[in-house]
Amino acid sequence: MRSAVVALMAVAACALAPATASAANFPYCIKGCDYGSGPGDCSFATYQQCQATASGRVAYCAANPYFSANAGPSANKVSRLRY
Repeated sequence: MRSAVVALMAVAACALAPATASAANFPYCIKGCDYGSGPGDCSFATYQQCQATASGRVAYCAANPYFSANAGPSANKVSRLRY
């Protein structure tokens, strides 16, 4: 019973996660009347992908204000920790 409650809490936490956390993963956002206010839909890796989606709509593409190319750990960095 306890594990079911913990699992339910984990699912609820994932469902209530803020949208800006996922918006920070890609550098381009599509904005327009179909996408509401805020950053829009920031699920585009390239500007061309965003432009293709915006084509034929009342929408435009812009840089994601929450995207940071330097964010997150890099696999190429060597740890400088000494034990």
